[in-house]
Amino acid sequence: MTRIKVMVVDDSAVVRQVVSSLLQADPAIEVLCAVGDPLQAMARMATQWPDVIVLDIEMPRMDGITFLKKIMAERPTPVVICSTLTEKGAQTSLAALSAGAVAIITKPKLGLKQFLTDASDDLLSAVKSAARARVGQLRPMPRHSADAVLPAVDAAGAMIRTTDRVVALGTSTGGTQALERVLTRLPRVCPGIVIVQHMPEKFTAEFAHRLDGLCQIDVHEAQHNERVIPGLALIAPGGRHMLLRRNGAQYHVEVRDGPLVNRHRPSVDVLFRSVAACAGANALGVIMTGMGDDGAAGLLEMRQAGARTLAQDEASCVVFGMPKVAIERGGVERTVPLDAIAREIMQVSLHAP
Repeated sequence: MTRIKVMVVDDSAVVRQVVSSLLQADPAIEVLCAVGDPLQAMARMATQWPDVIVLDIEMPRMDGITFLKKIMAERPTPVVICSTLTEKGAQTSLAALSAGAVAIITKPKLGLKQFLTDASDDLLSAVKSAARARVGQLRPMPRHSADAVLPAVDAAGAMIRTTDRVVALGTSTGGTQALERVLTRLPRVCPGIVIVQHMPEKFTAEFAHRLDGLCQIDVHEAQHNERVIPGLALIAPGGRHMLLRRNGAQYHVEVRDGPLVNRHRPSVDVLFRSVAACAGANALGVIMTGMGDDGAAGLLEMRQAGARTLAQDEASCVVFGMPKVAIERGGVERTVPLDAIAREIMQVSLHAP
């Protein structure tokens, strides 16, 4: 079996040592080298190119974002970001995801060695998932208004028809770019949207803020008891589950702690199950690019409750894991390309359940 060739780029000698040891202990992985900055990495890549790069952001001589952009321009390669869990780190790591990185592993400022050892399963899963990812799949979208997708909808009529409508999106690896492609295409009269994107704590607030600046619709990190209304997308906070609740004719979200579900918190299955229970045929469920099977069971429950259900197609996924399992389990009504998902969301607002 051909092993996954990995390069570690980090200015911390401790990180290089610990990460290399953890990766090398897996028989499916070979660590080509561990270097202290991008210039050293480029010198080594001149003779042997890795399958996956584990990359820090803040480094001497060249920062990780600049290095990542050079890689993606020259030869797109799966990159796993290993970043400090701070607000500043969240911003730069999101910039890395936007530039094409496929996953984030967070590292604290203190207790680093023990943390990385404890997080070894996540690190190994991220590297193996990255090795299967089709990087470069999502190229920058041309800057068009929503008119390029569909004509404007009468605001008053749309609000009446979509009062009880909810769209639930679930995604993981590759989802940051995919969600941007979808949400930036939506007009302000779209149905209320609830989203689970697998992402660490502290990253979701910055991710939502970034999307809010790009989209016509409002995008927030969800707050407990916040209303789900047309023209608003709520993103589940990292490290907490998000559920849909109904009070009369109004929907709101519940944000709560709880155990990991399918090794995730927030979990797509938790959100989809709550949508099945509260919204039923008034909902649309969409499962998008990502590794694993989170969301497959919940999407099936949504379909059984009368909801419309979609999966992003294989050709447009960075990792065709979550959609594939959902299809196999019977939860998917149709598969559609990424660039058709916004149009499908708007169709929900135009037809009665």
